[in-house]
Formats: sequence, C-alpha cells, structure tokens
Amino acid sequence: MTGAKIGQARSIEGFGEIMGIAMQGDRPNHRPYAPQAGDTFITSWAKSGTTLMQQMFHQVRTAASGGDMDFDDICRVVPWDDMAILLDFDMTASQPAAPRGFKSHREYERLPEGMRYIVSLRDPKETYVSFYRFINGWHLEDGAVSMEEFMPLWLSGGPGGCDYFTHLLSWYSRRNEPDSLVMTYRWAVQNRLSAIRAMAHLCGIELTSQGEALVIERTTREFMHDHKDRFDDGMVCKVLEEKCGIPAASDSTKVQKTGSKAEALPDALADAIDAMWAEQVAPQTGHSNFASLAEEINAGFAAG
Repeated sequence: MTGAKIGQARSIEGFGEIMGIAMQGDRPNHRPYAPQAGDTFITSWAKSGTTLMQQMFHQVRTAASGGDMDFDDICRVVPWDDMAILLDFDMTASQPAAPRGFKSHREYERLPEGMRYIVSLRDPKETYVSFYRFINGWHLEDGAVSMEEFMPLWLSGGPGGCDYFTHLLSWYSRRNEPDSLVMTYRWAVQNRLSAIRAMAHLCGIELTSQGEALVIERTTREFMHDHKDRFDDGMVCKVLEEKCGIPAASDSTKVQKTGSKAEALPDALADAIDAMWAEQVAPQTGHSNFASLAEEINAGFAAG
C-alpha cells in the first residue's frame, strides 16, 4: 500500500486527499461492467433515494423466493458501478436474482444505452442537507467543515456523478420514455405500493399480493434503520479504514432515523440554489422550483 493514513478530513481539500489515497494500489479483482440485455440501473442523484431504490429493486426481484436480506452491503448485490475500481469489485460477478441491477449517480448520457433506468428525484435543498449529514462525521471530522463551506462537495454530486442540475435535466427529459422509471423521492416514499408496482412492471416481474406486502415491509424507514448495517457503505468503509485510517465505526449510515428537511439549510445557501435553478432549470422545464416540477412528475403517475 502507498500513501499515509491521514484519518478524517478537516477541510474540503482534505476530503480530496482522502479519496486520492483510497484510489491508490493494485486492483487484482476488478472487472469492468459488461452490458447484458435487461440490465437495470438505479441512478438517482446523490442523497435522492438511491439506497431506497436499491433495496426496493432487490426485494422486488427476490420476492418470489421470499426476499433476500442475506447481504452485508446493498452494493454487494446491487453493485455501484461508479465505485467499482476503488472497491476492487468484479462487476461481472453473478447476482442473486434477475434482472441484474447496478447503482450509479450518472445522468443518462453517460450510461450504457438500451438498458432500463430507475430514478428518484429530490428537492435540491433536501439533498444538500442530507449530503452534509452523511459526510459530516464520516469522511469529514464532525463539525470541521460548516454547511456553508460544503457547497463544492454538494456540487460534485458524489463519486462518478455530475452536478445536481445536469442530472435533473437529463432524467426530466426521459420522464415519459418506456425504458425509464422517473419518480420523485417523496412520492415514492408516500406511495410505495404504486412505486413497487411501477418498478416490477419496468423489470417484467409479476408480484403476488404476498410479494408486494414483503417489499412494502422491507422498504419502510423503520425496517431499513433496524438493518442499517446493510446500508452503511460497509465496503467503502473497509477501504477507507485500511488505506486512509478512517475508523469503520464512523457514522456512514445512509438510513437516518429522521429525514432531512430543506428548512435546515441556511438562507444564503437556499438563495444560491434558487438562483442556480432559475438560471439552469426554469428555462428548460418551465418550472420555477422543484415543487412545481414534482407536481408534474407525480401527476403522470396519477394519470397512469
């Protein structure tokens, strides 16, 4: 191993240093993704419901056999393509059930064509708060970087991702495509049965009423919080502990006991995000804010 174990970062620059060290070393097990017909990408933006969608997808595809919780990390059974090199992961490894599923934070234009795509969209201000809560106390020493100073990391969109607005516009343009299931995160949480049925339909899976009930139970916040060790980026934690000296016991869970609220965002940050929306999103969608855009997306499911 090369590099020094530096522990949790105390600055945005330190975060970059950590990720640089984590990427060092050989990757004897890594095999890149190789497309197969029927592959499904769960590709929400960072902190927009990706983990919920992974869990929902995995339980949908295994419901006929009683579901599956026999995994240590959801990204082992629904692998994270953007992080496969860092994790030294074989993306061609067999999966517990069909169809194969993969996680990403990418926009449509950087994903393989001809696949199926599942996306949940979330209010940008909520993603900012959730992203900060997630990184603060894990990669970053608790409180070392203020919420105001966090903007460069939020704009980065997470490993392999893009900025929030590029992602949103990419998937908004595909909201009516038959290969894409584009939902809002809040709608999916509040209408889980409809979301589950839409996902099963996209994947060509027939669910019994018992299967639907199983998936509903296993996608509640309470169930996932009770099993949060499966949703805490355990494989990433292992790499960061071994290479960077960040304790694996750091708070990396993606399933918070309570949800993140946009109201927790300082006014200056909220104003900055509103300005970016007005410049980049409103002219292309006609929606002045996320609530308006979400209303259109959600109405599509009501009509269907």
